[in-house]
Amino acid sequence: MMYPEPTNIWESIEYSSFGISIAESLWAFPTIESLHVMALVTVFGTIMIMDLRLLGLASNKVPVTAMSSDTLKWTWIGFVIAAITGTLLFISKASTYMVNPYFLTKMGLMAAAGLNMVIFHFVTYKTVNEWDTSGVLPTGAKLAGILSLAFWLVIVFCGRAIGFTLGIYY
Repeated sequence: MMYPEPTNIWESIEYSSFGISIAESLWAFPTIESLHVMALVTVFGTIMIMDLRLLGLASNKVPVTAMSSDTLKWTWIGFVIAAITGTLLFISKASTYMVNPYFLTKMGLMAAAGLNMVIFHFVTYKTVNEWDTSGVLPTGAKLAGILSLAFWLVIVFCGRAIGFTLGIYY
């Protein structure tokens, strides 16, 4: 199949031999997408467990530090796999994704979720020894938890919406 001459960086990525291989393969795109979804479920699940603890809605008898220790490694493993597989999916349809508002919203919210995590870990978490096993969590912890849940719920929604709107935006 002949592809048009790329007119921008996104088309250059998409029309690369690697991008075309992923897009045209009978098994590559669905396999990568399945791995992406499994990784995202791991990320969202472990983040949700931690966020519900920060909101005081679950596992209140478990110290925040223990919950963090148990979930953080799985969150990062899932995130790395999701980032790799997401990049591969992006390569196969780069120009389409870059004009899709759901994709752009997903990326923006992932940046906001990352900033929320950084602020939580470098500001609120510094005092975790004062509230680790307390029934009373600081406002910063609760705010980080509610923002994280909201961001990740919309990220998941946008991720699903991308798949249903690929042919709509050009």
